[in-house]
Amino acid sequence: MGRVTRRAFTAAALSTLAFTPDATAGGSGPRGHRRATGEMRGMWVATVANRDWPSRAGLTAAQQRSELLALLDRAVRDRLNTVIFQVRPTADALWPSPYEPWSQYLTGTQGKDPGWDPLGTAVREAHARGLELHAWFNPYRIANHTDPGRLVASHPARKHPDWVVAYGGKLYYNPGLPKVRAFVQDAMMDAVRRYPVDAVHFDDYFYPYPVAGQTFDDDAAYDRHGAGFPNRAAWRRDNIDRLVRETAARIERTRPGTDFGVSPFAVWRNATTDPRGSDTAAGVQTYDDLAADTRTWVKKGWIGYVVPQIYWNIGFQAADYAKLLDWWAEVASGSTTRLYIGEALYKAGDPAQPDAWQDPAELSRHLTLAKKYPQARGHVYFAAKDVATDPTGAMARVVADHYRRPARAPR
Repeated sequence: MGRVTRRAFTAAALSTLAFTPDATAGGSGPRGHRRATGEMRGMWVATVANRDWPSRAGLTAAQQRSELLALLDRAVRDRLNTVIFQVRPTADALWPSPYEPWSQYLTGTQGKDPGWDPLGTAVREAHARGLELHAWFNPYRIANHTDPGRLVASHPARKHPDWVVAYGGKLYYNPGLPKVRAFVQDAMMDAVRRYPVDAVHFDDYFYPYPVAGQTFDDDAAYDRHGAGFPNRAAWRRDNIDRLVRETAARIERTRPGTDFGVSPFAVWRNATTDPRGSDTAAGVQTYDDLAADTRTWVKKGWIGYVVPQIYWNIGFQAADYAKLLDWWAEVASGSTTRLYIGEALYKAGDPAQPDAWQDPAELSRHLTLAKKYPQARGHVYFAAKDVATDPTGAMARVVADHYRRPARAPR
């Protein structure tokens, strides 16, 4: 979130602020056997740039599998119940996909067979441990560089260069092209057909985060497909709305009961922009800058759950955790969309962060505050490496204070 993880952009977005009930643990089992109650206790496993797993490209299949199982075992040890596993980080795959190449983050070479099936193994081993496995996809990012020649020769982006936009030092599929929207859904749905994943998960990337002085060149697509919209911004939002609605419908047709969740940047709009927005001063607003109308998705129940990335401390002036928690609870109130909170475990103890993050109890205070909101059904931690290493003991404090007993994920 140059970008190494999706969360790096969360920090970048705020750099342009004003100054520019427990339940008995058990296997996930068939959907009909899950209870309607529960508490989300999740962690993201980011594979882009080998952020969390595997620790580096080029490990043997046995080494990769061992590292993956260690992360699952750590989730169980901390009494978590859900792992959100990034299986399509850059228009590639961590399973044998007929649509896209094997991820370079496995072997170091895009398209090279790693000799095993990471997603299939992750689903099977997570379920064996009583964990849910949510398959995390990035719909439109192709590469963290702008050279199509570095992609494997069989890559769809090389076969369809008209689908590709270079922007901000990266390559993206153009969300404004109906063929692109259909293709990325086909690629993602292949995994849903093959494996009993418990959910499909999108992160905060739709249209790319804004880069000063650069323009995302979708002029031709807008000229061809933008008729009937008052402006380009409305057309872009409709493109992303369609992606969300169509994906939800295809999931339900393909594997009924499989969940669908999105983890957006936490600021939909500032109240200074829109009276319905949050009391924040963020330089990025998802509605305006990413063409992601996340508030509408929740209100209309287009997604099963939402995990806003509230990656700031309580009392942070520009984006106060407490104020954003209150805002999202109000948005989710009365909707069919479950609210979980994305937590910035990676900030704990980071000397570059505000003083609040130097206190190992900061995250525990987040959970204590969230208990006052019945809409908040749990938390997800970024990310697995930080859960495993826990250098300041912030995660251990959360477990001791709030996770003394196992709990099922909500349904």
